[in-house]
Amino acid sequence: MPVLSFSKAKIGCFFQERPVLKNPFLEDALLRGYLKRYMPHEVRFDGWGRECEVSPPQLVQYDSWGRRVDLIHTSATWKQMKDLSAREGLVSIGYERHYGEWSRVYQMSKLFLFSPSSGLYTCPLAMTDGAAKVIESLGISWPVEEAFHRLTTRKPEYFWTSGQWMTERQGGSDVANGTETVAVPQTDGSFKLNGYKWFTSATDADMTLTLARVQDTTGATILGSRGLSLFYAEVSRDESGQLKGIEVQKLKDKLGTRQMPTAELLLDGLPAHMVSKENLQYLQSLSTCLLPKMVVQLARDYATRRKAFGKLLKDHPLHMQTLARMEVETRGAFLLVMDVCRLLGREETGIATEFDTHLLRLLTPVVKLYTGKQAVAVVSEGLESFGGQGYIEDTGLPGLLRDAQVLSIWEGTTNVLSLDVLRCVARSSGMVFHAYFIHTKSLLKNASGVSALTPAVKAIQCALSKLELLVQDTATKEPSFLELAARDLAYSLARIYAGALLIDHASWKGASPADVYAASRWCEQDLCPVATNHERGCYNPGSSHDNAALVYQLEFDNNPLFIYLFIYCL
Repeated sequence: MPVLSFSKAKIGCFFQERPVLKNPFLEDALLRGYLKRYMPHEVRFDGWGRECEVSPPQLVQYDSWGRRVDLIHTSATWKQMKDLSAREGLVSIGYERHYGEWSRVYQMSKLFLFSPSSGLYTCPLAMTDGAAKVIESLGISWPVEEAFHRLTTRKPEYFWTSGQWMTERQGGSDVANGTETVAVPQTDGSFKLNGYKWFTSATDADMTLTLARVQDTTGATILGSRGLSLFYAEVSRDESGQLKGIEVQKLKDKLGTRQMPTAELLLDGLPAHMVSKENLQYLQSLSTCLLPKMVVQLARDYATRRKAFGKLLKDHPLHMQTLARMEVETRGAFLLVMDVCRLLGREETGIATEFDTHLLRLLTPVVKLYTGKQAVAVVSEGLESFGGQGYIEDTGLPGLLRDAQVLSIWEGTTNVLSLDVLRCVARSSGMVFHAYFIHTKSLLKNASGVSALTPAVKAIQCALSKLELLVQDTATKEPSFLELAARDLAYSLARIYAGALLIDHASWKGASPADVYAASRWCEQDLCPVATNHERGCYNPGSSHDNAALVYQLEFDNNPLFIYLFIYCL
């Protein structure tokens, strides 16, 4: 029998090799194929992301002499990420538009390569891009002209990032009723903002866009969405070093995204300029999910290094089946995101048809909600592939799951985005559905010559037929039906469309057998859960009452003693 030997420290000789995040371009066959199909150029990147994770921001509110300073210290690598982002044009590419309608796809491809090593710096970049997009759409003129050029520059010393300060104590997506910040008009046409922002993202940014209600001469404001306006404010300090009109109350102790400073701020006379007409109804920026791609790449590498039950993980069929399912999910998400970028690029270069505009309007909330929710599931599954190491903090792996969870919250929530899908359907009088069905069917036309894709094509066609019938049927339904069906409807739109995109990509002349296999596997799931659940009666009028009764059922319903005590306490 072999003799087991131990080192002097009595801990044994075995040490598991860690997974290595290799060159993300070389490791991503789908990205290479997509760029080869659509783009003439390739890019690569590697960086210092781990340092940002282990050195989170710190707040110093007072100096040693008791003066208020409100300094947020971030790691040196976080600052390096900002400079690198400017030099690589990770925001500016989308506005230089050297590649015309494909500029957004090119920009997103670079972000895919940047993200795994970025230490989550893609988050402030998304807000910066969102601010630039809003400014451009409203018109690049004073007072935001300089800000736009700073947000979209390639010069690190000139580059600005932007925060988003929307959420207040009443919270979240209901900004129409939750915004208490007031804007006091000044004689020069500017405003001073007073309020409490409970969740300000990228608080180390150089500027922000924020919401407030304009006070009239009597101090009154208009409630609801009609009273909201969008303001631009710079984050600056006076000659004594104090923030102008801002006090940092605390840094938020978050589940994830700990690399990025997020704070509670008291606005006390913050100088600002209105950049929208009053009665701003809607503000939304595109966000994407890149974490699943990273965890899949790490899990794939780990499977070549970890042995269990006498062989490498990659030689266990069940393990490879699990990784393959994760890979299929990330491929579907990738193509969804890229197609939205394609449509956005057409809109920004002025070549989008009305058909394109309808499709972009529908897919934006659909893709945001689906990829955000999907990311949590894929990353969670990915951590399992590392066994116990996936649960240990100093491996850096648990942080991926924490960071993924913000996507379905910050980018949604899922229910809010589902209701946004219904709003865009109503506002377009159903034209967004018309564009969706026509384009989805067109994505299948090239698959006729690939016999291996026949089952997948039939699955998409069947799901589309069910969805079309349900959409027609909703015209006679009560509004409560649509609300209950909204989430499943959005999922159905995403799954069907992603399946069609996968089939389309598997049909081009440069496709690989893996592309065909991925499309086939995707289309084996329930592509139209809204039709499935409608057949089960999940959206019937009584469902709301039954759901509430289930959630709030009292455990002591049939116990006379507990009923007596409950009534007595009342």
